[in-house]
Amino acid sequence: MRKAVTASAACLSALALTTGMAQAAVNDPPPPGKITLEVLTVNGSGCRAGTAAVAPAADNTAFTVTYSDYLAQAGGKSKPTDMRKNCQLSLGVHIPQGFTYAIASADYRGYANLADGASGLERASYYHQGQSQTAAVSHTIKGKYEDNWQFTDSTPVGALVWKPCGEDRNFNINTELRVDKGTSDPDETSFLSFDSADGGVKTIYHFAWKKCPARH
Repeated sequence: MRKAVTASAACLSALALTTGMAQAAVNDPPPPGKITLEVLTVNGSGCRAGTAAVAPAADNTAFTVTYSDYLAQAGGKSKPTDMRKNCQLSLGVHIPQGFTYAIASADYRGYANLADGASGLERASYYHQGQSQTAAVSHTIKGKYEDNWQFTDSTPVGALVWKPCGEDRNFNINTELRVDKGTSDPDETSFLSFDSADGGVKTIYHFAWKKCPARH
């Protein structure tokens, strides 16, 4: 049975991984004004229409993505197609004029129940419409494991990919979950999810901000 999602700080710390260099100070503070986000399109077996939502942080430092039905599983009575789930989101991100943004880091979070001998994999990438996709970064959790999980991928300041100033570009997110039953008991079901029992687990994308050059 899935237990209450109240992972200890020590557990999350043990699973939190950072890819690349630690985030340094960004060029500018967040802009004043309102940021709005909307899910424009959703594709993939992990995010049926209506099961993904986005929201900006009140201080304009980040935005969250919440999945309500994104789970991969293997073993037991699972179907072969259950072992891999993916999701492609296209987001409309509307920011105050005179600013541009990049993604400095992303916190991917979820819940796992993996039998002894099984493993789960989380993979993610993102990009601005019309620009090159970031390299997909993968993280693995090995069973036996039953708790929340979190991975943090950070981008060095010199490698940040900024949205072109003055242009509306959709922001695209690609994610994937896989479960391999490995040497676990074939009758045991193992799963890895991007959601939680209470819906309180969210993926967080942290903004870096920069003022655009003044137009003459």
